[in-house]
Amino acid sequence: MTTSTPAPAPAAPATDASALTGKRRIAFASFVDENYLPGFLVLLRSLALSNPHLCEDFLVLHDGLRPASVAAIRDLHPRVTFRRVDADHYDSYVKGDQENYLVRKAYFILDVFRVRDYDTVITLDTDMVVLGPVDELLTLRHGLAAVPQFFYGDKTRMLNSGLLVIQKEYLSDAFCAKIDAIGRSGTYELDKHDQGILNALLDGDFVDLDPRYNYVKRRLSGDLPVPDDVAVLHFTGRHKPWQGGEAGYGLAQERWAEFELTDAEFHAAYLEAGDTLHPDLLVHYGTPHVERTGDADAARKVALAHIGAGDFQAAVDILEQVHLPIDEAWPHEVYGNALMSVSRYEEAKAHLHLASAAPNRAATAFSRLAQIAWVHGDDTQARAYATAGLTVDPTHRASRIWHQRTTGIPAQPAGRPEDQLAHVAFYMDRQGNAGDKLLPESVRLGFDRDTTSRRWHSVHAHRLFDRNALERVNARRGLVIGGGGLFIPDTMPNGNSAWQWNVPDEMLKAIEVPIAVYAVGFNAFDGQSYRAHRFRESLRLLVEKSAFFGLRNHGSIEKVRAMLPAHLHDKVRFQPCPTTVTRRLVDGWQDPARRDDTILVNAAYDRAGLRFGHDYGSFLAQMAKAVEGLRELADVQCVAHSLDDEKIAFDLRREHGVSLPVIPMYDFDNDGIRDLYARTKLVIGMRGHAGMIPFGCGTPIISLISHPKMAYFLRDIDRPEWGVSVHDRNLAALLVERSRDLLADHDRTVADVHGRQQELWKVTEANSADLRTVLGG
Repeated sequence: MTTSTPAPAPAAPATDASALTGKRRIAFASFVDENYLPGFLVLLRSLALSNPHLCEDFLVLHDGLRPASVAAIRDLHPRVTFRRVDADHYDSYVKGDQENYLVRKAYFILDVFRVRDYDTVITLDTDMVVLGPVDELLTLRHGLAAVPQFFYGDKTRMLNSGLLVIQKEYLSDAFCAKIDAIGRSGTYELDKHDQGILNALLDGDFVDLDPRYNYVKRRLSGDLPVPDDVAVLHFTGRHKPWQGGEAGYGLAQERWAEFELTDAEFHAAYLEAGDTLHPDLLVHYGTPHVERTGDADAARKVALAHIGAGDFQAAVDILEQVHLPIDEAWPHEVYGNALMSVSRYEEAKAHLHLASAAPNRAATAFSRLAQIAWVHGDDTQARAYATAGLTVDPTHRASRIWHQRTTGIPAQPAGRPEDQLAHVAFYMDRQGNAGDKLLPESVRLGFDRDTTSRRWHSVHAHRLFDRNALERVNARRGLVIGGGGLFIPDTMPNGNSAWQWNVPDEMLKAIEVPIAVYAVGFNAFDGQSYRAHRFRESLRLLVEKSAFFGLRNHGSIEKVRAMLPAHLHDKVRFQPCPTTVTRRLVDGWQDPARRDDTILVNAAYDRAGLRFGHDYGSFLAQMAKAVEGLRELADVQCVAHSLDDEKIAFDLRREHGVSLPVIPMYDFDNDGIRDLYARTKLVIGMRGHAGMIPFGCGTPIISLISHPKMAYFLRDIDRPEWGVSVHDRNLAALLVERSRDLLADHDRTVADVHGRQQELWKVTEANSADLRTVLGG
């Protein structure tokens, strides 16, 4: 086989996912030593119990902790990092007070300003206890925020540094230099230590926080009760709760004591802390609780957390530890889900049948049974299970999907096997994602103008590739694998490959015809990982077996090569997604003589937590401003690739009074998708194929980057400026500015798109020459 001309290197080296997406990195931080360790352990418990849905990184600054203390902290937080402060650095500040613990502690928290790997840091004093929600602190985007404090009748505006919300512009060498200069000068009030330095530096220029986020104990003198709205109670002064407290603050002391718990008490309390528990905390606290108690419902909760993270084997493992009573349906349904996700189908069916006996779990259990039957090629049984699910709950979406998938399948004329290529892809359902609907046909166009069953034998990636499927593929002249980001762990999971194609190793090894992997993407989100060794093994075998292995962007190439032995790296090559060269592939393509005066906006909501983090409110507000500005340039419309994509129109209208017409692209056929994108002037899209499809049709694009693959594509075409992070604080202004630039000379912009596309077409043509050698035709 010949080797294709190597593609040009990306414009810049690949970096980590958060750098590509711009996703804000947030951490809590405290200075801890042995004297204040009891307070810090209570702080961690209170944060978890008062905000059970939150689990951010936690930086522990220290100047020496015992191993047992480190272990106790790790037991209470799964994402803790220890950083030793440079005590000598502050000698010139302390001026003879080195032995004064309060002085040392006050200065050492200033080390938080030397943190460089987070965008937002929230400091918490170890003599604080968290009593209420602190979500608002995580949504702050600008400045340095603190609660204003007034000392001894002095009305000068000053901050109390016990709790600070620090943005990245303050986490800088320049700001640290200013701190050092003031610290060494001594031009601040010594008795206020770090507060004095920061107040001297900021001179009142900070963002006000509501006092409930740093409610000082002194306000409760006389044994006053803690107000209900207090979120963070600060036990200022020398008498700390773990040292017995101080007279006159008994009710405050009781609130602190609520969180002085044993591990067993704390784990049990967390599991009952609310309906929304953070999966990382649920696993961290729930696992020892299940081991200690054998609690089946707790095991169910932990298993669901593992399933949500794509760690299906861990979900199986936790449920295997406990006895599941026959009449408790929910744990059986979750266990059945976990078992089918690792391809232990017969065991899964047994547990799902038990779950189907309970009315509140029956519809979900029947839909999973329908899925197992469909995976094994039994449409009749799948339809029967789906019907049973709809009988229990006529609104059940999953049951309806499986019923539709197995009903009214049109017969297609079959070609001769020797004239056909087999094609493994994700074939999208009716009203499914428009991009995924278009992809299989686009892949086929890269090989043959005839995309029908006369020339192609369809193999749905999600169906089990068994002996019968193997025989049908081996009767064809080759096998093409492609049609989306198939390398993702949690879309239709299976234990045979741990990616979307449900193929056991022995079946993959038995394929006798040439294999071409074509424009597949590595689709893990920022914050999502492939945890299974199984995926790496399947990937390696696939690369070894393939005569052609092409991935659709250089970011995917780098990710996949990192999982392979060095001798296989050169087999992994660049093959652009065929949607990006649509104008070259569609027979008889004609660029539009005129375009609609429209800007199409697309947003995506699958895995919204991974896309937006804590910034969805900010994103929505910025998009409302952007729409108003974009309307001065053209008519702005929402284009929905899937039903969920319509959410942006609902949220903009409800939260900001901004209305957008919605185009239901999920209802379009492939020609309709291409036609709409070819006729508009600009597409601002968050989905990967809300960028790649219009680009392939010759239409200018701006990507709303919430996934690394968007940045990968823009880097490959050497136009990173065509992307804006959904987390950007100036998102609205950037979108309007860049849209105005692209539309100012639209013909020039379209010509630039065509030029970028030509470079991708050159790669595609070179690869096509190799593919003709491999597959013939």
